[in-house]
Amino acid sequence: MPKILMYTSAVCPYCINAERLLRSKGVEEIEKIRIDLQPERKQEMMEKTGRRTVPQIYIDERHIGGFDDLRALDLAGGLDPLLTA
Repeated sequence: MPKILMYTSAVCPYCINAERLLRSKGVEEIEKIRIDLQPERKQEMMEKTGRRTVPQIYIDERHIGGFDDLRALDLAGGLDPLLTA
């Protein structure tokens, strides 16, 4: 199972949906970086991704994007191969 990293915050429905989707695919471990608790990590996230919103999801070293990107990848059939690699 690849490493999943998600920049997230406490009150973020898209973060919850992203986690729910990943867990439905059998993902058991998600490393979460809470930008609401660690504001310095928000700057890091923006520099790495060019985006300001959460979630920002990585599968191994590949930036997937936010929940809409994750869901689109899944609907296109591209998520399962990344999770079983």
